[in-house]
Amino acid sequence: MAVNRKLGRASDQKLAILRSLTTSLIINGHVETTVARAKEVSAIADKLVASAIKEKDNFTTKDVTVSAAKLDGKGNKVLVTKTSKNERKYDVVDREVKTKTVQVDSASRLAARRRMAYWLMKSHDAEGNAVNPVNKLFDEIAPKYEGRQGGYTRIVRIGARRGDGSEMAILEFV
Repeated sequence: MAVNRKLGRASDQKLAILRSLTTSLIINGHVETTVARAKEVSAIADKLVASAIKEKDNFTTKDVTVSAAKLDGKGNKVLVTKTSKNERKYDVVDREVKTKTVQVDSASRLAARRRMAYWLMKSHDAEGNAVNPVNKLFDEIAPKYEGRQGGYTRIVRIGARRGDGSEMAILEFV
């Protein structure tokens, strides 16, 4: 991030703008904003993508046992009747134990995910589904730019804004 570019805001407001623009760029692939903001977000996004590319395959997998409630055909929990010591009957949710393969991040990948989580907020896509932009960065964007040595974003100037004449641009992935 450039040291001298203040964007005409207090530091907390500036940070909120940059975070939301960076999140929108990762989720949507493009964002329309002013040229100064686009330059700032471009620098941030390029660093995040470079970090995601570096740490993309830096994890291991392991099997863990998971206990979950059994469900019937309608999606309701299955109940089993039990008897207590003093002969009282009560219902208990029937559970099943499964083994599940989970991904375990290495220390450097975990640190990279935390740095990314500082800049990226959980959001929703156009259909209203919850999206974690950190996962999208690792799963979709990093493999796409794996062979590239930087310059992951492009700024296209689109002219002055009608209201105040501010120079506008579209920031997008290459």
